[in-house]
Amino acid sequence: MTDADDATVSSLPPMGATPAKPAADLLPATGEPTAVTNGSVGSAGGPPPSDGGTIVPRGKPAPRKRSTARTLLEWGGLIIAALLIAFVIKTYLVEAFYIPSESMTPTLLIGDRVLVNKLSYDLHDVHRGDIVVFKAPPGEETAQIKDLVKRVVGLPGETIEGRGGHIYIDNKQLAEPYLPKGVQSRVFPAEKIPPGHYYVLGDNRQNSKDSTYFHAINGNLIVGRVFLRIWPLNRIGTL
Repeated sequence: MTDADDATVSSLPPMGATPAKPAADLLPATGEPTAVTNGSVGSAGGPPPSDGGTIVPRGKPAPRKRSTARTLLEWGGLIIAALLIAFVIKTYLVEAFYIPSESMTPTLLIGDRVLVNKLSYDLHDVHRGDIVVFKAPPGEETAQIKDLVKRVVGLPGETIEGRGGHIYIDNKQLAEPYLPKGVQSRVFPAEKIPPGHYYVLGDNRQNSKDSTYFHAINGNLIVGRVFLRIWPLNRIGTL
């Protein structure tokens, strides 16, 4: 974004007044070059100034020195603006997260970095199959673990069950095309998901601390939807 150039507005002379002559009218009729000495106009061929003033050739104004204070103020303003923009983006729009465990392999590997869209669920409902980052449920937070990343499998009001290595929703086997073939889910009893809650599982079904441990999570804990893997470079892609 660029700032608009400042515009200078000059007023018209009063009616009946004789307009001021343009600067060009100050040139001598002989066409000799003019020198400015401390604001006075004189001939270039005249005697040198007696007061030690600097002679500046016409048409080449003396360069104005940029004050250090003004430069510091401008840089300070830019830095503050950049910090404010970064704060707004991180707080309300998009935030980057690091994957520290293998609970979502092979979709997300240890060391992957992902972007989370914090606006998604202000615009639409949580969808089955979404990968979400959420605050650790009460009793699950540790000094190292504040946020978790899992996949939404069960929605509010549904009955979910794990049996025979598969997930069942309302007694119907759930197709999960995002999982590699042969992945076996844990066995867990049928559970009714409360309103406003979501059942989340790791893609690494046998090695994930998820809703099979702490049950369905409150939707208020969801930070946002994981939509892009940004690191490593050879694995960049949408999710």
